[in-house]
Amino acid sequence: MQLHGGWLDNARRVPSPHHDCRPDDEAPTLLVVHNISLPPGEFGGPWIDALFTGTIDPDAHPFFAEIAHLRVSAHCLIRRDGEIVQYVPFDKRAWHAGVSRYKGREKCNDFSIGIELEGTDTLAYTDAQYQQLAALTRLLMTAYPALANNMAGHNDIAPERKTDPGPAFDWPRFRALVSHPSDKEIT
Repeated sequence: MQLHGGWLDNARRVPSPHHDCRPDDEAPTLLVVHNISLPPGEFGGPWIDALFTGTIDPDAHPFFAEIAHLRVSAHCLIRRDGEIVQYVPFDKRAWHAGVSRYKGREKCNDFSIGIELEGTDTLAYTDAQYQQLAALTRLLMTAYPALANNMAGHNDIAPERKTDPGPAFDWPRFRALVSHPSDKEIT
């Protein structure tokens, strides 16, 4: 896994229009872990890509009518099988955090990288997801060293609004994998 011009060389690219430039081209200093499933609690399918590209069909599922107007994205999604999908280059501002605050600083989109895990707050994430998230985090830390000390869940930066990645996300396991790579790593 390598970075070229803000893009991963081995990720599936689905460019999102829902991004812009970071203020003053600021380098990312925060990694934000999220979860997403569309429809809620269901995995696979084209719906996350459609949401992040602004093409979700509001008539395809009752829940989609509630979210079709949103202009949101993340830098990457890690699917249940470990596939990484990239929507926004890491040097650009993805629209993932919303109203947020980290260590007293507001507007986390300005200075963060958002990684979505396909999942829910309560269902265990897969080994492949942990391995890929750790590998991606280590790679990003080489380009953006401040990320090593600044990793949070969406619930940490927007606690009044968000619960993800939820109690199912094993932070000690993730941090251990970032510090000590596994032989099972997917690249």
